[in-house]
Amino acid sequence: MASQNDFVSKLGPNFARLQDRYKDLRALGTSINMMYWDQSTYLPEKGADSRGTHLAILQRMRHELATAKDLGAWLDELSKSAQDLPQDSDEASFIRVAREDFERQVRIPASLEARLSNQTSIAYETWKKARAANDFGIVASVMEKTLEISREYANCLKEPHHTTLMDPMIDLADPGFTEQSLKPLFKELRSFLVPLTERIVAAGPFDNACLLQDFPENEQLEFGKRVISTLGFDFERGRQDMTAHPFMIRFASSDVRITTRVKRRDLNEALFSTIHEAGHALYELGIDPRFENTPLGEGSSSGIHESQSRLWENQVGRGLPFWEHFYPKLQEAFPRQLGSVPLLTFYRAINRVERSLIRTDADEVTYNLHVMIRFDLESDLHADRLKIRDLPDAWNERYRTDLGLVPKNLSEGVLQDVHWFHGPIGGGFQGYTIGNILSAQLFESARRAHPDLEDQFRAGDFSKLREWLKTQLHQFGRKFPGPDLIHRATGAPLATKDYFKYLERKYSDLL
Repeated sequence: MASQNDFVSKLGPNFARLQDRYKDLRALGTSINMMYWDQSTYLPEKGADSRGTHLAILQRMRHELATAKDLGAWLDELSKSAQDLPQDSDEASFIRVAREDFERQVRIPASLEARLSNQTSIAYETWKKARAANDFGIVASVMEKTLEISREYANCLKEPHHTTLMDPMIDLADPGFTEQSLKPLFKELRSFLVPLTERIVAAGPFDNACLLQDFPENEQLEFGKRVISTLGFDFERGRQDMTAHPFMIRFASSDVRITTRVKRRDLNEALFSTIHEAGHALYELGIDPRFENTPLGEGSSSGIHESQSRLWENQVGRGLPFWEHFYPKLQEAFPRQLGSVPLLTFYRAINRVERSLIRTDADEVTYNLHVMIRFDLESDLHADRLKIRDLPDAWNERYRTDLGLVPKNLSEGVLQDVHWFHGPIGGGFQGYTIGNILSAQLFESARRAHPDLEDQFRAGDFSKLREWLKTQLHQFGRKFPGPDLIHRATGAPLATKDYFKYLERKYSDLL
């Protein structure tokens, strides 16, 4: 990549001005992210009242800077200059992505950005209270307001090819996908996953009693940190904290943070959420640092980001080679609980398949069924086929028909996920399913490149996979559109073949 001076000499002073503007935008964005992180980790309860106001002010400032007329003029000139450059060059990619962002953001009034930011801050705090009280009534009117603002937001972004209000929201997270393009994919998944679930469940559940013992919180956290350090998470460039709903957040290429939560009597919770969020972090830590303070310096899409967390959590972290290395160390950490438990018993326990109520606890086979329920409910809300007040009953009915279970309370039901209370409603879930499919496709490509990959895992070496992902995917950030990035990394478009083969092979061996 050329130096900044080379950029200026090729494209003139407006490129330097563009770079300076993005430094300012990144600084404001980092301040906003820091406030969100603090709100989810350490913010005192009574500090929440003012947090929404602070976030709204910063969002308005950032939006005004990101949509200023001078920025539009620079991009007009630079887009013409970039026509003489290779379209996959860093300079041309910078300008293309910056222009796409600008053209999208100028369609959103600054006042709407501020209202959405303030509203989601209020909704998050209200959700925490409603969940603790098991009372949807506490949050219903707040959620109605969020939906109203989300529809307003979607209308601002609607393009001619968008046929529903969900489409602009999906496009924000996973460019190139729409409701209509996702429906055949979901149908294909259901036709494979439902009979596979029935076959596995009919064979009887794997015994998971070994996971449901008393595992002290600090020991769980320390073991999780040991695992992700081995995978490549750099604690000099990141940290881990506790929260109600685990997430990863990026402040800079040198500051990427993850969170987890611990259940003292369930080893699965903290261990696999820690690996999952570390997968997100490895993506951000692997982006070329020269893209810092540019629109290229972040993950490409929700689905591609999710592919990284699910790859490390499932293809790696729930795989037998991984535990052939780590299980003796886990037994050393918990000798009373696991010292006499055979490896294969533990391995079957962490891969138990069962119809369940909680998405984040769901196994690999049923997980996408949870996602599709949420996606369909979002679609119905945006199309006004479903009212917020009827959402809990609609949720329970879908779980009854799709998974044969009915939540006993709202924490197991409609209030379990943070997404509808920490951002706009719509487009927040399809990325999980796209990511699951892509995780298998990427892992299979990595295995073709490195046939000894799983032998490396048995030896506790994960560097080949990490470096392959960095080289083929991570380093590019947003430089290439999602579909192009997938094709570059795997040699094919997104497809279910490797995902289905992975699940079939794994669970045929386990049964």
